Amino acid sequence: MPILNRAAELQDEVTGWRRTLHARPELMFDLHETAAFVEGKLREFGCDTVETGFAKTGVVALIKGRLGDGPTLGLRSDMDALPLTEITGAPYASETPGAMHACGHDGHTAMLLGAAKYLAETRNFAGTVAVIFQPAEEGGGGGRVMVEEGIMERFNIETVYGMHNKPGLPVGQFAIRPGPIMAATAEFTITIKGRGGHAAMPYRTIDPIVIGSQLVQALQTFVSRNTDPIDSAVLSVTKFHGGDAYNIIPEQVELAGTVRTLRTEVAAYARDRIVAICEGLGAANDATIDVDYHFNYPVTFNHAEQAQFAGETAIAIAGADGVDLAVDPMMAGEDFSYMLEKRPGAFIFVGNGDSAGLHNPAYDFNDEAIPYGISYWVRLAETALGKRT
Repeated sequence: MPILNRAAELQDEVTGWRRTLHARPELMFDLHETAAFVEGKLREFGCDTVETGFAKTGVVALIKGRLGDGPTLGLRSDMDALPLTEITGAPYASETPGAMHACGHDGHTAMLLGAAKYLAETRNFAGTVAVIFQPAEEGGGGGRVMVEEGIMERFNIETVYGMHNKPGLPVGQFAIRPGPIMAATAEFTITIKGRGGHAAMPYRTIDPIVIGSQLVQALQTFVSRNTDPIDSAVLSVTKFHGGDAYNIIPEQVELAGTVRTLRTEVAAYARDRIVAICEGLGAANDATIDVDYHFNYPVTFNHAEQAQFAGETAIAIAGADGVDLAVDPMMAGEDFSYMLEKRPGAFIFVGNGDSAGLHNPAYDFNDEAIPYGISYWVRLAETALGKRT
């Protein structure tokens, strides 16, 4: 079955919304203009309930079906942008210096708004659809905050679904898998304290730059020698700061980086190994090495039953050849993981075509994906909540 006729009819209107949002990106929790736009549309559509202020600028609306009582299904979109300077040259490019929608959250928001408009028009289901518009996915953990504020209990949400665009996946196609689909993330900062001195007399110093260089190499053994090859793990050192002059060995240096894993047990083990490696290398060099380790997003884990249902819904739109039911997990993080820890559900990818990669200043959401995203959301809701044919 192809995309819905009404979704195709809505494409130009929804594209206009998307480009309006694209031109006015906002960051983290401070999405006041974006949230006001979303709220205004939801009220215009005639949603039964529209509530704001979750996680500061999150919005939740309820749409009740006309076929009677039933469960509440949650559909979630993220709304925030990234601190990047856009280079697309598009006529609707960012008007906000240093901020742009480089991950497609403008498209996610617009597609869910399009689905909300359709569902509010037709209401061909039993029960309730909760559309969830979340701030601060990009590092702020807005999903965690909304869960902690009790949106699942407040709106009696029983299952919850999310969607993200995927560059490289053709427009009109979908990809999903049961189990882990995106990684747990963590960040570390390591401070190496040695003894500074003249660069011509290194034997009188404890050189933190040399120790730091050894440490960068030693940390890689967590993946190559401490992690089962069947498990996936990434450890990247992304910062190395130390020294201010050519002829001075500094007192200390600072390293920082990230760890990505697909199992909770591996995530915990990563921290323990990093601390142990630092302690051992510090003792061997008479230096002090301090580790500040911060667990960030947990694994985005698709529940098997809901992943199967989401995949079948996507097949109804794209056909069996257009849906990858065993896509490789991505090692990026996603805070929809907190919602999946709280309720059964699934997270799916929708194709963005041959675009620049996510978090790239040349990236742009592909508006041709809009009718596919709307159709997916609508079919998911109507099928889960007993559409009358």
